[in-house]
Amino acid sequence: MKLNTEPDIRIGIIGAGANTREKHIPKLAALEGVEIVGVANRSHGSSERVAQEFGFSKAYVDWHEVIEDKEVNAIVIGTWPNLHAPATIAALTAGKHVLTEARMAMNASEARAMFETAQDNPDLVAQVVPSPFTLHADRTIQRLVADGFLGELLVIDVQAGGGFLDREAPLVWRQDHELSGCNVMQLGIWYEAIMRWVGTATRVMAMGKTFVRMRRDAAGVMRAVRIPEHMDVVADMACGAQAHFRMSAVTPFTGPPSATLYGSDAALRFIDGKLLAAKKGAKDWKEIKIPADENTGWRVEEEFVRAIRGAERVSRTTFYDGLQYMEFTEAAARSLAGGRAVPLPLVPG
Repeated sequence: MKLNTEPDIRIGIIGAGANTREKHIPKLAALEGVEIVGVANRSHGSSERVAQEFGFSKAYVDWHEVIEDKEVNAIVIGTWPNLHAPATIAALTAGKHVLTEARMAMNASEARAMFETAQDNPDLVAQVVPSPFTLHADRTIQRLVADGFLGELLVIDVQAGGGFLDREAPLVWRQDHELSGCNVMQLGIWYEAIMRWVGTATRVMAMGKTFVRMRRDAAGVMRAVRIPEHMDVVADMACGAQAHFRMSAVTPFTGPPSATLYGSDAALRFIDGKLLAAKKGAKDWKEIKIPADENTGWRVEEEFVRAIRGAERVSRTTFYDGLQYMEFTEAAARSLAGGRAVPLPLVPG
């Protein structure tokens, strides 16, 4: 008897950015029963180059063709955030599973529309690429928090710095409000990790600065910069702690990004890929080794494929989680604009 070797998952790629080329494409292609049919990049020419590089059979003219292709039953979206909502909603409506790159959307209303469309199509898998920094340590941190290692959680402090201000640097997509929306530096990325450990915020206040108000885009045109280059966000957390997020592109020598949980009995710090702990009375931090059975690491593509086949449910990251971090990000933007505290969850509209 001849075995059926036809792939059961046939993927179309919309946007072949760095993460898609370095992670999604090779990891998906390595999975049994998965075929990447083709790609639509920013131009037909670049689509053809990517298709030739990876051996895809199709180079689409635009992203709509990927969704309309009857050979394709799953879509991977690797574009900037401005296309995540329209492509996701179109794909789910067309009956295709979706894995979309983070950040989930431009704003909370787009994320809510994506979530609601996914809810309307419960037979389809809808997954957001997760914040990657802490994946290997998440389970250990969750266990320690649940076991009462910290005592009462009091304060959360997240720091992500940068180099000296560069006034001549060109506008990049993360600074372009038309491409990134209300996303600011690594704010949503770190809040997503904090959500995994201790839950969500109930109120947000923010202050920030944009020091260079005009930058040249890729075409050499001067464009207004609306996204802060330095931002401080303070939040009340549902667990009772107060959180502080400092995101900056202008503070050199601050060391690697870090997230610290301060409790009444101990503290936990995640920095430079390591988990450190200090009990009350200790003079310094000590590293905590991550047990092998708690180190899940990066398995985004495998999780997506297994979820389509019904072998597991999406956990990193669900559209509901994405909606929650987009609401936090937008609350920070609203607070920055209005000079007031913004409660969560956001009222739609």
